[in-house]
Amino acid sequence: MNSGTFQPPPLRHLANPAALPPGSPYPDCLKALASRTEGLQALAEIAHWPGYAPTPLHDLPGLAKALGIGRLWYKDEGERFGLGSFKALGGAYAVYRHLSSAVAGRTGERPSAAALIAGRHREATMNLTVATATDGNHGRSVAWGASLFGCRAVIFIHGTVSEGRKAAMEAFGAEVRRVPGNYDDSVRDCAAAAAAAGWQVISDTGYAGYEEIPRQVMQGYAVMAEEIVRQLPPGPKPSHLFLQAGCGGLAAAVMAHLWETWQAESPRLVIVEPERADCVWRSLGAGEPVRVMGDLDTIMAGLACGEVSLVAWDVLRLAAADALAIADECAAEAMRALAKGTSGDPRIVAGEAGVGGLAGLIAVAGNDAVWRSLGLGPESRVLVIGSEGATDPAVYRQIVGRSPEAVGAS
Repeated sequence: MNSGTFQPPPLRHLANPAALPPGSPYPDCLKALASRTEGLQALAEIAHWPGYAPTPLHDLPGLAKALGIGRLWYKDEGERFGLGSFKALGGAYAVYRHLSSAVAGRTGERPSAAALIAGRHREATMNLTVATATDGNHGRSVAWGASLFGCRAVIFIHGTVSEGRKAAMEAFGAEVRRVPGNYDDSVRDCAAAAAAAGWQVISDTGYAGYEEIPRQVMQGYAVMAEEIVRQLPPGPKPSHLFLQAGCGGLAAAVMAHLWETWQAESPRLVIVEPERADCVWRSLGAGEPVRVMGDLDTIMAGLACGEVSLVAWDVLRLAAADALAIADECAAEAMRALAKGTSGDPRIVAGEAGVGGLAGLIAVAGNDAVWRSLGLGPESRVLVIGSEGATDPAVYRQIVGRSPEAVGAS
């Protein structure tokens, strides 16, 4: 550990008592929730969408050395489909699945995405409406998917979602409604409005009686994991996986896919959350889902969730070895570290929610006790996912001190 380089604010660490032991095979009970087969099916579909390309997997030896580990890989989702985040994979995929099922109900045949994009079933989709609640990125994906495949979208946002993120969703033709309260309040408002109007909710959060669509969203996220499997160089697999959690869908989807693929060689999963929105941390400690109350205020806006998705929970309660709750400054430091590059590393533009996993790793590098408890050392090989780029350029510039364009150009 190189504690002289990184000395972030204190953090909270929890070792999950219910996690399965290292080297355990992927449990059969999880395959109905998240399976490699379904992830590969999602990739086979998404790979034919316009603009698809695997996002980069950066090797960051300079930052790895500064942190005191052997290897650091950063999966950069900042340019995914031009939407700026990994969410483009999930929400839009679930929109496609919903519309293709609706068309199949009328015609008896499930259309391809290409057929919907070409407008061949517009008469069946144009009067359908999808709705969701969002902090920004998931809503942008749903709005884009609705525009791409030919239906209407209504997006619910809460009071602290920035105007920049609101405008990004409206640019795809979505109707955006701002409601009072926090993210979980917007989820409830969306559900009530959709039930009254007959809209289909496309949520990345699963709750009792609503699990299939969040599963489809997670299937889209698994595309990232399969890309990582194919992009990593030959040799030892990552020993640790630091992943940020909002409602938990990203972490559950990626870990499940890697676990089933690599089995006993799967990495130790460390969940990272904002200290004021630590629903997974608290749920793992309690052994059951726990709701976090309050405004959940954090600069990591995309992680400001007070309730874990029940679909994700079933995976994380067995897969997550550890959980960290970190201060906002940890995320800011991670953004700045990526923007400047370290000892020749590429300069990377990363948003405040997207750096959660890396921020957790940086926080641990300044805490000797947690470092040792996580089994980190000079031989460790750590994988993180940069789940968003500068989805709000004004916020990015305020934190980093430079525009995303200036960082990217350098």
